[in-house]
Amino acid sequence: MNRFSSRRTDDLPKAFYNIKADLAELPKPPLHPGTKEPLKPEELEPIFPKGLIAQETAMKRDIPIPPEVLEAFSVYRPTPLVYASGLRKALQTPARIFYKYEGVGPCGSHKSNTALMQAYLASREGVETLVTETGAGQWGSALAHAGSVFGTRVRVFMVRISFRQKPGRRIMMELFGASVVESPSPLTQAGLKFHGADPDHPGSLGIAISEAVETAVHNKGAKYSLGSVLDSVLLHQTVIGLEAERQLGEIGVEPDVVIGCVGGGSNFAGISFPFIGRRLKGLGRTRFIAVEPEVCPSLTGGELRYDHGDAVGLTPLLYMYTLGMDFVPPPIHAGGLRYHGMAPLVSHFVRTGLVEPQAFGQDRVFQAARLFLNTEGILPAPESAHAVAAVIEEALKAKADNEEKVILFNLSGHGFLDISAYDGDRSPLSLQAVQ
Repeated sequence: MNRFSSRRTDDLPKAFYNIKADLAELPKPPLHPGTKEPLKPEELEPIFPKGLIAQETAMKRDIPIPPEVLEAFSVYRPTPLVYASGLRKALQTPARIFYKYEGVGPCGSHKSNTALMQAYLASREGVETLVTETGAGQWGSALAHAGSVFGTRVRVFMVRISFRQKPGRRIMMELFGASVVESPSPLTQAGLKFHGADPDHPGSLGIAISEAVETAVHNKGAKYSLGSVLDSVLLHQTVIGLEAERQLGEIGVEPDVVIGCVGGGSNFAGISFPFIGRRLKGLGRTRFIAVEPEVCPSLTGGELRYDHGDAVGLTPLLYMYTLGMDFVPPPIHAGGLRYHGMAPLVSHFVRTGLVEPQAFGQDRVFQAARLFLNTEGILPAPESAHAVAAVIEEALKAKADNEEKVILFNLSGHGFLDISAYDGDRSPLSLQAVQ
């Protein structure tokens, strides 16, 4: 009997949206790390399952979602589109604010959208173990859950600063049966390079990626899984925007502004790409804002060039905005945004001017999160709180201009397992603090 047979899939998108099909100009291709020549799909096979590679290189506009994945999605999708009336009232703004709440997912974030798809593809090919990295732990938790659903073991290299700050995420991964390793570790050559120099090195996503890739390549039956940056990962996340487009259409609303936080780019792409697709076809005049932390500003402070996605040069060279593969960001609480590079597709849209990058400091972001908690009753993940800060700024601009705009943003995850990040913040809550 189908374990998901009691779930309904009628209201779910039946295909992912591949925005590359609508681009007049594609981003520059990834390069082989050794030859520096454009990467051939078969050269990725030692790292990724073949099914994922096929989706990474696909040019069809609609990529069908397998029935098994739709059934798994139906546990929590479609996610709610919420009218933020409390936040609007507090800001006294004429702007109408809507958010897509991905925190209702199995592990409290949008990451399950690609984790379930990747675990399904791996299981079809007989992959025994998926190896990955995680920053804040949201991606690691999602893949651990997905592995338990589709019968694939999961091993996670968790960035050390998050491993120590966020024990709840580690516990969740282990409850799903995953093994979790603090990164940098002495278990890989990549990790030993940093662990040997400093056993208390805070770690970075770049280092953890190196450890995960090395482990996957050198272990039979293992493949690597990535939670952001790749075209295929961004593709899987478009279920968010596709649902939001339909939900807003049912009430006759079109967004003037779409906002998401960015680390590697997956949740921002998920909410924005279906709407960017409309812009590419000459429909609508929606603006798109990607929000990052001031201390890890790949879009607002990085360079657009080829760079490795990891810290030691194991991965293909990607043409992206980057702070450099050697960059180790400060140990901010928004661990999911501590990445040195940006997804090539998001980088492409920033370069062409379709996406506006913004950066915010942690104090302002945490004040925005507190205001959202007190007005909407949900504590955002520290990553998602960056989007909230930008929403507040846009809403207050609308107030100053007396403009009745519609703001849509992705609340990509809840902060209940990250609540220690907010401990000690007892500063007075005021609108001035979030402006």
